[in-house]
Amino acid sequence: MPFISTRGAEAVSAPQAIVRGIAADGGLYVPVSLPHLCKADFEALARMDYPSRAARTLALTLDGFAEEELLSMARDAYARFDDPAIAPVKALSHGRYVLELFHGPTLAFKDMALQFLPRLLTASARKEGEQREIAILTATSGDTGKAALEGFRDVPGTSVTVFYPQGGVSAVQEKQMVTSQGRNVHVCAVKGNFDDAQTGVKTLFGDPAFRAEMNKRGKTLSSANSINLGRLAPQIAYYLSACADLLASGAIDWEAGLNICVPTGNFGNILAAWYARRMGAPIRRLICASNRNDVLTDFIRTGVYDRRRPFHKTISPSMDILISSNLERFLLELAEGNADQVRAWMEQLKAEGRYEISDAQKETLKSVFFGGCAGDERTCEAIAHYWREEKYLLDPHTAVAAAVAGDYRRETGDNNPLLIVSTASPYKFAADVAKAIGVEVQGDAFDAGAALESATGVPAPKAITALKFLPVLHTQVCDKDNMGQAVLDAFDGRQA
Repeated sequence: MPFISTRGAEAVSAPQAIVRGIAADGGLYVPVSLPHLCKADFEALARMDYPSRAARTLALTLDGFAEEELLSMARDAYARFDDPAIAPVKALSHGRYVLELFHGPTLAFKDMALQFLPRLLTASARKEGEQREIAILTATSGDTGKAALEGFRDVPGTSVTVFYPQGGVSAVQEKQMVTSQGRNVHVCAVKGNFDDAQTGVKTLFGDPAFRAEMNKRGKTLSSANSINLGRLAPQIAYYLSACADLLASGAIDWEAGLNICVPTGNFGNILAAWYARRMGAPIRRLICASNRNDVLTDFIRTGVYDRRRPFHKTISPSMDILISSNLERFLLELAEGNADQVRAWMEQLKAEGRYEISDAQKETLKSVFFGGCAGDERTCEAIAHYWREEKYLLDPHTAVAAAVAGDYRRETGDNNPLLIVSTASPYKFAADVAKAIGVEVQGDAFDAGAALESATGVPAPKAITALKFLPVLHTQVCDKDNMGQAVLDAFDGRQA
C-alpha cells in the first residue's frame, strides 16, 4: 500500500519511505489505508511464534516485502532476546496484565523495532538502488540511542550518529551509549534537553546545504527515531501479538476487548497501539501515561497542545519530552486526511508554541484516548505498591503507566482487562527502583543494581552487570546549534 506525508507530499512505497525517513516537506509518512483483521486472524497469530507474527504483520502493512523475506529478517532480529516469547504477557491481579518489551539486548522496548530496522533499511536501499552509505541520525531521550547503536553496529552500508541530552539520561543509559563498539557508530552529548536534540536532528534533515555536504561524502540521511516508518511498523506487531495471546488464554473476550496503558513522551509507542486498533485488534481505550512533562495529558484532556511550559528532569527520563513528534501522524487522522490542516498546526506550533483542535476533534480524541500523568513521588509509590502487592518489579517508566492506569479505573469505573506496557528493565534505573522499595544503596548505579538483586531475588541482566567494566569510547559534546558540524567531525575522526 502507498504511504503519504502528513503534510501532503506525493505517495511513495514502503521501501522509499523507510530509506528517506522523513518526507521532503518535513512531514511523516503514514499509510493510505490499513488491512483489517478478524477474530480468525488473531487465532492464527496465536498459533505462531513471535517472529512469524511480526513477519505477518509487516507483510500486511508494508508493500514491497514478501512475508518469507520478512520472516528471515525477524528470526535474525529477535535471535538475541532473552525470553523465547520475545514480548511475553504476564498476568497480575484484578484483571491487569503486563506486556514486557525489555527482553532485547539493550533492555528496553526500542529493541523490538531497532533490531528489525537495520534489516528493513538495508533491504529497502537495495530495492531502491541506493548506492550511497545510509547515515542514520538519531536523537534519544535515553533508550533509542543504545538500541540504534546496537542495531546498526557494523551493518555494511550504514553509519549511525546518536545525540543525547547531556545530563538528561540515567547513568546506565549513558554508560550503555558511550561504551558502544563498532566502526560505524558515533555518540555525542548535546548541551540542552531532548527536545533540543530532536529539533536539531529534524533541522539537519531539512537543511539542503547539510544534505549536499553529506551527498558529496557519498552518504544519504535517514533516521532511526520513530519518525521513520520502518521503526514504527514493527511496533504494531507486539500489540497484535499481545491481543492474540490474551484471546487464546481466555483472559479477554473478543467483544469486550481490553484497555491498554502506555507510558510515552513522543507518542510513537501508543500510536502503534492505535494502528493495531485500526487494524481490528479488540482494544477499547488507549490510556496515555505521562510523567511531570504532561503536555500530552493536557492535549488529550483539553485539545490544546502547548509546549510553552517548564521542562522537568524526572526519574523517567525517556519521557522527558515536550515536543511529541509522532503525534503529527495521529493529527492527520483527526483532520480526516486534511494535510493542509496538519501543516497549519505544525507551523503554528513552531511559531507560537501551541495549537488547538476543533471541538468535534476533541470529542473524537477523547472517545478513544484517556490522558493522565504521575510525578516522581507517585511513580515511586507505584513501584513500591507493585513490589509489595504483586512481587513485580517496575522500572520508573512502567510505574508511571501503572499509576495512571489506576487513575483511569478510579475516574471511569471501567474495569475491563487492562494491559500495562512495560518499556524497560528495572535494572536500567536500579538506584531509583531500589530507593522506592526501601533498599539502602551506597555507591554508583551498578552498586544499586547489586543491592536491588540481593534484596529482591530478581536477577540482574548480564548486559547490566558487565557494563560497569566497559571502557568509555565516546566523549564528544556539542552545542545544540552545532550538531551538523559534530556529525561531520565524527566522520572526519575529529571528535572532542
